[in-house]
Amino acid sequence: MTTTSTAGAPRAPLAGTDASQITCEGLVRIYKRKGVEVVALQGLDLHVKQGELIAIVGASGSGKSTLLNILAGLDSPSAGRALVAGHDLLAMGRGERRHYRLRTCGFVWQRASDNLVPYLTVGQNVELPQRLAGSSRGERAARTEVLLDQLGIADTAAQRPGELTGSQQQRLAVAVALANEPQVLFCDEPTGDLDTAESHEVYGALQQVNETHGTTVVVVTHDPAVAGEVRRTVAIRDGRTASETLRGATGDTVPQEYAVLDRVGRLQLPRDFVTALGLRHRVRVELVDDHIQIWPEEPQS
Repeated sequence: MTTTSTAGAPRAPLAGTDASQITCEGLVRIYKRKGVEVVALQGLDLHVKQGELIAIVGASGSGKSTLLNILAGLDSPSAGRALVAGHDLLAMGRGERRHYRLRTCGFVWQRASDNLVPYLTVGQNVELPQRLAGSSRGERAARTEVLLDQLGIADTAAQRPGELTGSQQQRLAVAVALANEPQVLFCDEPTGDLDTAESHEVYGALQQVNETHGTTVVVVTHDPAVAGEVRRTVAIRDGRTASETLRGATGDTVPQEYAVLDRVGRLQLPRDFVTALGLRHRVRVELVDDHIQIWPEEPQS
């Protein structure tokens, strides 16, 4: 697959330097609001392997939505390094960015009305992005039938989005986002307007998409309960990735919290740990066999 630069010349995606399908290193995003600079991301690092299903969790203002918009090609970073499926997000021109959003990544917004065309039927909504990508009528019909069946809404093909339940609307939004077989699917608070039962149905659909198609799925949410629906949860705080939680093969959540180590060895300790021990300014560290011990700085005598 090739992409197009602003000048129209084809350009192949960059080869990654590691096994990650998504690579962010030292990612920075600075906005100017009323003459004041606001730093939304400050040196964020993130690595996501191909075929992962992960959630990025953070409170309002943590930078998670800014990160998602950058990864989805809806915004541009100010500095750092960001690659998705070989595409350099800092260097993409307008033509390559359009191709990237149409073919490489899919996007699901929180509100169904932002994902769907209300006057089109369910089937027509899934066919629309395929039509924009130049797929033939036969290809569109076959792809739409497969997606609606896999997401459990095949019987709604002739209905309008407004006739569906909240869960069905979001599963339709997933089908629309997958219409052109993207490598990565980004979801912004996909269950924010749903109840618990409907949320579980949507996450079940995302898990099926992940397993059946091998699509990398990244969910951004403020709800830490999402950790029970995905294999890896990355917490973001103050514009940086802060910690991770992993689920075991049996689905149980691993009790340890993993701090994130950046490429130069900097470590951001969990805030609860810092507060509990009253850590300030400096800590004492010691290398012991196969681990590192950290203590509060000893008071000066």
